[in-house]
Amino acid sequence: MTKISILGCGWLGFPLAKKLIENGNSVKGSTTSKNKLSILEIAGINPFLVTIEADGVSENIDTFLAESEILIIDIPPKLRGNQDISTTLEMTFVRKIQNLIPFMEKSSVSKVLFVSSTSVYGDDNELITEETIANPETESGRQLLLAEKILQNNPNFETTILRFGGLIGEDRHPVKFLAGKENLENPDAPVNLIHQNDCISIIEEIIKQSKWNEVFNAAAPFHPTREEYYTQKAKEQNLVLPKFSFEMSNIKKVISSEKIETILNYKFDLKEY
Repeated sequence: MTKISILGCGWLGFPLAKKLIENGNSVKGSTTSKNKLSILEIAGINPFLVTIEADGVSENIDTFLAESEILIIDIPPKLRGNQDISTTLEMTFVRKIQNLIPFMEKSSVSKVLFVSSTSVYGDDNELITEETIANPETESGRQLLLAEKILQNNPNFETTILRFGGLIGEDRHPVKFLAGKENLENPDAPVNLIHQNDCISIIEEIIKQSKWNEVFNAAAPFHPTREEYYTQKAKEQNLVLPKFSFEMSNIKKVISSEKIETILNYKFDLKEY
């Protein structure tokens, strides 16, 4: 039995925790909501109220990390726009990770899985692999990349970075936000999506196969154009069809998951897409 702490039991972390428990692991899970503590406990997760801010970490962080071998960090930056990073750094995501590090260093944690995003690559028109130089164009992408480096460069634990494409699931799909909208950009851009079930299965395999000190891109090998895919999904869900503008059509970014398919011998469940 492996003891695992999941920092952030939200949309992905909560079902992930339940799956890891099914596999015989002991799981501690954190939330920032007191109301969710009982929900975690009912699911068999050892619940903790943990807040990480730019100016500090809640007191029970030590107990949350105690005795765990693996820490999964799944907290989104929640940043928007292109602010000047020099003025926002001390107030945001990177600072939170920096505040967490000392507690990790003195804990039993020896393995870290950091949930990141393919947004660290920007929108270059090419096939993106793990060897592609990261070139984030958004503030959240920039701070995710900085957080990755902070964790990777720390010798106290082995860190694997998992960069997910666009997240989808039964209760989460971009078409619901795009339905009925007009003049949508980049109709010819390939989609780079990953289903919640694949996210969970990939994390399971990383832990099971002990693949640490790695970087993995994770997007399904399924890349129809935005126009094709979202038009079809809108039809399937009886939504108003989105309308695209071909005046802004220049992104050809495709995320390759060949490394995951090869190293982990992983097969995506394409029927979910």
